[in-house]
Amino acid sequence: MSSIVLNKADLIFNTKKDKSIKDILMQNKSDFSNLTQSGEVHAIDHMSLKINDGERVSVIGHNGAGKSTFLRLISGIYSPTSGEVNVEGEISGMYEFATGFEMEQNGWDNIYIRGLMLGLTPDRIIPMMPEIAEFSELGNYLNIPVKYYSSGMLIRLAFSVSTAIRPDILLLDEALSAGDASFIQKANERMKKMVDSSKILVLVTHSMQAAAEICNRCIWLDKGKIIMDDKPEIVTKEYIAFVENGRNKK
Repeated sequence: MSSIVLNKADLIFNTKKDKSIKDILMQNKSDFSNLTQSGEVHAIDHMSLKINDGERVSVIGHNGAGKSTFLRLISGIYSPTSGEVNVEGEISGMYEFATGFEMEQNGWDNIYIRGLMLGLTPDRIIPMMPEIAEFSELGNYLNIPVKYYSSGMLIRLAFSVSTAIRPDILLLDEALSAGDASFIQKANERMKKMVDSSKILVLVTHSMQAAAEICNRCIWLDKGKIIMDDKPEIVTKEYIAFVENGRNKK
Protein backbone atom coordinates (compact mmCIF):
# COMPACT_ATOMS: atom_id res chain seq x y z
CA MET A 1 0.00 0.00 0.00
CA SER A 2 1.34 3.40 -0.99
CA SER A 3 0.78 6.42 1.21
CA ILE A 4 1.97 9.93 2.05
CA VAL A 5 1.65 11.06 5.66
CA LEU A 6 2.59 14.45 7.11
CA ASN A 7 2.33 14.91 10.85
CA LYS A 8 2.67 18.52 12.07
CA ALA A 9 5.36 19.11 9.45
CA ASP A 10 7.15 22.45 9.38
CA LEU A 11 9.68 23.65 6.84
CA ILE A 12 11.51 26.85 7.70
CA PHE A 13 14.13 28.53 5.52
CA ASN A 14 16.62 30.81 7.27
CA THR A 15 17.55 33.64 4.89
CA LYS A 16 19.20 35.91 7.44
CA LYS A 17 22.45 37.50 6.26
CA ASP A 18 24.90 40.02 7.62
CA LYS A 19 23.82 43.61 7.16
CA SER A 20 25.39 45.52 4.31
CA ILE A 21 25.83 49.29 4.10
CA LYS A 22 22.82 49.33 1.79
CA ASP A 23 20.70 47.55 4.44
CA ILE A 24 21.71 50.11 7.08
CA LEU A 25 20.91 53.06 4.81
CA MET A 26 17.54 51.57 3.88
CA GLN A 27 16.54 50.23 7.30
CA ASN A 28 13.63 52.69 7.60
CA LYS A 29 12.29 51.86 4.16
CA SER A 30 9.01 49.93 4.13
CA ASP A 31 9.55 46.20 3.88
CA PHE A 32 7.18 44.46 1.51
CA SER A 33 8.63 40.96 2.00
CA ASN A 34 7.08 38.21 4.11
CA LEU A 35 10.27 37.57 6.09
CA THR A 36 10.19 37.54 9.87
CA GLN A 37 12.58 39.75 11.84
CA SER A 38 14.86 36.73 12.24
CA GLY A 39 15.02 36.26 8.46
CA GLU A 40 12.95 33.07 8.49
CA VAL A 41 10.45 31.96 5.86
CA HIS A 42 7.83 29.49 7.07
CA ALA A 43 7.39 27.63 3.77
CA ILE A 44 5.32 24.74 5.19
CA ASP A 45 3.41 25.57 8.35
CA HIS A 46 2.46 22.79 10.80
CA MET A 47 0.93 20.63 8.07
CA SER A 48 -0.84 17.34 8.75
CA LEU A 49 -2.48 15.16 6.10
CA LYS A 50 -2.66 11.63 4.68
CA ILE A 51 -2.89 10.61 1.03
CA ASN A 52 -3.82 6.99 0.29
CA ASP A 53 -3.77 4.53 -2.60
CA GLY A 54 -6.11 5.53 -5.42
CA GLU A 55 -6.16 9.23 -4.61
CA ARG A 56 -5.54 11.82 -7.32
CA VAL A 57 -4.79 15.02 -5.42
CA SER A 58 -4.63 18.45 -7.01
CA VAL A 59 -2.81 21.21 -5.11
CA ILE A 60 -3.92 24.77 -5.86
CA GLY A 61 -3.12 28.26 -4.61
CA HIS A 62 -1.49 31.46 -5.78
CA ASN A 63 2.20 31.73 -6.68
CA GLY A 64 4.27 31.49 -3.51
CA ALA A 65 1.60 29.54 -1.59
CA GLY A 66 3.96 26.61 -1.00
CA LYS A 67 2.75 24.21 -3.71
CA SER A 68 6.10 23.34 -5.29
CA THR A 69 7.78 23.31 -1.87
CA PHE A 70 5.15 20.79 -0.80
CA LEU A 71 6.18 18.52 -3.69
CA ARG A 72 9.85 18.83 -2.77
CA LEU A 73 9.09 18.00 0.86
CA ILE A 74 7.22 14.85 -0.15
CA SER A 75 9.95 13.77 -2.56
CA GLY A 76 12.67 14.13 0.07
CA ILE A 77 14.52 17.04 -1.53
CA TYR A 78 13.75 18.98 1.65
CA SER A 79 13.68 17.51 5.15
CA PRO A 80 11.14 18.94 7.60
CA THR A 81 12.47 21.39 10.17
CA SER A 82 10.14 19.71 12.64
CA GLY A 83 7.34 17.15 12.51
CA GLU A 84 7.28 14.06 10.33
CA VAL A 85 6.99 13.17 6.65
CA ASN A 86 6.52 9.47 5.87
CA VAL A 87 6.21 8.15 2.32
CA GLU A 88 5.52 4.52 1.43
CA GLY A 89 6.10 3.51 -2.19
CA GLU A 90 8.47 4.31 -5.06
CA ILE A 91 8.22 7.99 -5.88
CA SER A 92 8.99 10.06 -8.98
CA GLY A 93 8.88 13.84 -9.27
CA MET A 94 8.16 15.49 -12.62
CA TYR A 95 9.45 19.03 -12.16
CA GLU A 96 12.56 21.18 -12.56
CA PHE A 97 13.81 19.15 -15.51
CA ALA A 98 16.32 21.81 -16.54
CA THR A 99 18.34 21.65 -13.31
CA GLY A 100 20.65 19.17 -11.61
CA PHE A 101 22.96 18.31 -14.51
CA GLU A 102 26.67 17.58 -14.29
CA MET A 103 27.56 19.99 -17.07
CA GLU A 104 31.07 18.68 -17.76
CA GLN A 105 29.83 15.08 -18.14
CA ASN A 106 28.31 13.67 -21.32
CA GLY A 107 24.71 12.61 -21.84
CA TRP A 108 25.34 8.96 -20.97
CA ASP A 109 26.96 9.90 -17.67
CA ASN A 110 24.04 12.18 -16.83
CA ILE A 111 21.53 9.41 -17.55
CA TYR A 112 23.37 7.26 -15.04
CA ILE A 113 23.71 10.03 -12.44
CA ARG A 114 20.05 11.10 -12.68
CA GLY A 115 18.99 7.48 -12.40
CA LEU A 116 20.91 7.22 -9.13
CA MET A 117 19.30 10.48 -7.97
CA LEU A 118 15.89 8.88 -8.58
CA GLY A 119 16.86 6.09 -6.20
CA LEU A 120 17.67 3.45 -8.82
CA THR A 121 20.53 1.04 -8.18
CA PRO A 122 23.33 0.67 -10.76
CA ASP A 123 22.08 -2.83 -11.59
CA ARG A 124 18.71 -1.34 -12.45
CA ILE A 125 19.69 1.83 -14.27
CA ILE A 126 22.38 0.38 -16.59
CA PRO A 127 20.02 -1.99 -18.52
CA MET A 128 17.55 0.91 -18.91
CA MET A 129 20.05 3.30 -20.49
CA PRO A 130 19.63 2.21 -24.16
CA GLU A 131 15.84 2.66 -23.99
CA ILE A 132 16.24 6.03 -22.26
CA ALA A 133 18.68 7.14 -24.96
CA GLU A 134 16.35 6.02 -27.74
CA PHE A 135 13.38 7.86 -26.24
CA SER A 136 15.40 11.06 -25.88
CA GLU A 137 16.22 11.07 -29.63
CA LEU A 138 19.55 12.75 -28.84
CA GLY A 139 21.65 10.24 -30.78
CA ASN A 140 25.35 11.09 -30.97
CA TYR A 141 24.82 14.18 -28.80
CA LEU A 142 24.86 11.79 -25.83
CA ASN A 143 28.61 11.42 -26.39
CA ILE A 144 29.40 15.09 -25.73
CA PRO A 145 29.29 17.16 -22.49
CA VAL A 146 25.81 18.45 -21.74
CA LYS A 147 27.16 22.01 -21.36
CA TYR A 148 26.86 22.17 -25.14
CA TYR A 149 23.16 21.16 -25.12
CA SER A 150 20.33 23.57 -25.75
CA SER A 151 17.73 23.97 -22.98
CA GLY A 152 15.34 21.81 -25.00
CA MET A 153 17.91 19.01 -25.26
CA LEU A 154 18.55 19.12 -21.51
CA ILE A 155 14.83 18.84 -20.79
CA ARG A 156 14.50 15.93 -23.23
CA LEU A 157 17.29 14.07 -21.47
CA ALA A 158 15.95 14.67 -17.96
CA PHE A 159 12.38 13.82 -18.99
CA SER A 160 13.51 10.58 -20.62
CA VAL A 161 15.27 9.45 -17.44
CA SER A 162 12.57 10.57 -15.02
CA THR A 163 9.77 8.84 -16.93
CA ALA A 164 11.63 5.57 -17.52
CA ILE A 165 10.36 4.17 -14.24
CA ARG A 166 6.76 3.44 -13.27
CA PRO A 167 6.46 4.87 -9.77
CA ASP A 168 3.84 4.13 -7.14
CA ILE A 169 3.62 7.86 -6.38
CA LEU A 170 3.80 10.49 -9.13
CA LEU A 171 4.43 14.14 -8.26
CA LEU A 172 3.59 16.37 -11.19
CA ASP A 173 3.97 20.11 -11.72
CA GLU A 174 1.89 21.32 -14.67
CA ALA A 175 4.45 24.06 -15.32
CA LEU A 176 6.96 21.55 -16.68
CA SER A 177 7.83 21.58 -20.34
CA ALA A 178 9.14 18.59 -22.28
CA GLY A 179 11.22 20.53 -24.79
CA ASP A 180 10.55 21.39 -28.42
CA ALA A 181 7.30 20.79 -30.28
CA SER A 182 8.43 17.64 -32.09
CA PHE A 183 8.97 15.91 -28.75
CA ILE A 184 5.88 17.12 -26.89
CA GLN A 185 3.32 14.64 -28.29
CA LYS A 186 5.46 11.63 -27.44
CA ALA A 187 6.18 13.07 -24.00
CA ASN A 188 2.49 13.67 -23.32
CA GLU A 189 1.62 10.09 -24.27
CA ARG A 190 4.22 8.71 -21.87
CA MET A 191 3.08 11.06 -19.12
CA LYS A 192 -0.54 9.92 -19.52
CA LYS A 193 0.54 6.30 -19.09
CA MET A 194 2.40 7.23 -15.91
CA VAL A 195 -0.61 9.06 -14.51
CA ASP A 196 -2.89 6.11 -15.29
CA SER A 197 -0.55 3.52 -13.75
CA SER A 198 0.48 5.40 -10.60
CA LYS A 199 -1.19 4.51 -7.32
CA ILE A 200 -1.06 8.09 -6.05
CA LEU A 201 -0.93 11.30 -8.08
CA VAL A 202 -0.16 14.72 -6.59
CA LEU A 203 -0.68 17.45 -9.20
CA VAL A 204 0.30 21.09 -8.67
CA THR A 205 -1.88 23.15 -10.98
CA HIS A 206 -3.30 26.58 -11.70
CA SER A 207 -6.02 25.03 -13.87
CA MET A 208 -9.28 24.57 -12.01
CA GLN A 209 -10.49 22.41 -14.90
CA ALA A 210 -7.53 20.03 -14.55
CA ALA A 211 -8.01 19.93 -10.78
CA ALA A 212 -11.62 18.83 -11.23
CA GLU A 213 -11.26 16.50 -14.23
CA ILE A 214 -8.09 14.62 -13.33
CA CYS A 215 -8.31 14.49 -9.55
CA ASN A 216 -10.68 13.19 -6.88
CA ARG A 217 -9.34 15.38 -4.08
CA CYS A 218 -8.14 18.99 -3.92
CA ILE A 219 -5.96 20.82 -1.41
CA TRP A 220 -5.85 24.62 -1.33
CA LEU A 221 -2.61 26.02 0.11
CA ASP A 222 -1.80 29.54 1.24
CA LYS A 223 1.44 30.57 2.99
CA GLY A 224 2.29 26.92 3.55
CA LYS A 225 -0.99 26.15 5.30
CA ILE A 226 -3.92 24.00 4.22
CA ILE A 227 -6.88 26.33 3.75
CA MET A 228 -9.26 23.65 2.45
CA ASP A 229 -9.09 19.91 1.70
CA ASP A 230 -12.15 18.37 0.03
CA LYS A 231 -13.61 17.24 -3.30
CA PRO A 232 -12.23 19.23 -6.25
CA GLU A 233 -15.57 20.75 -7.24
CA ILE A 234 -16.02 22.12 -3.71
CA VAL A 235 -12.50 23.47 -3.20
CA THR A 236 -12.13 25.00 -6.66
CA LYS A 237 -15.48 26.79 -6.31
CA GLU A 238 -14.38 28.34 -3.00
CA TYR A 239 -10.95 29.24 -4.38
CA ILE A 240 -12.39 30.94 -7.49
CA ALA A 241 -14.77 32.93 -5.28
CA PHE A 242 -11.86 33.96 -3.06
CA VAL A 243 -9.78 35.11 -6.04
CA GLU A 244 -12.68 37.01 -7.59
CA ASN A 245 -13.45 38.69 -4.28
CA GLY A 246 -9.83 39.82 -4.01
CA ARG A 247 -9.95 41.30 -7.51
CA ASN A 248 -13.17 43.19 -6.76
CA LYS A 249 -11.54 44.87 -3.75
CA LYS A 250 -8.75 46.35 -5.86
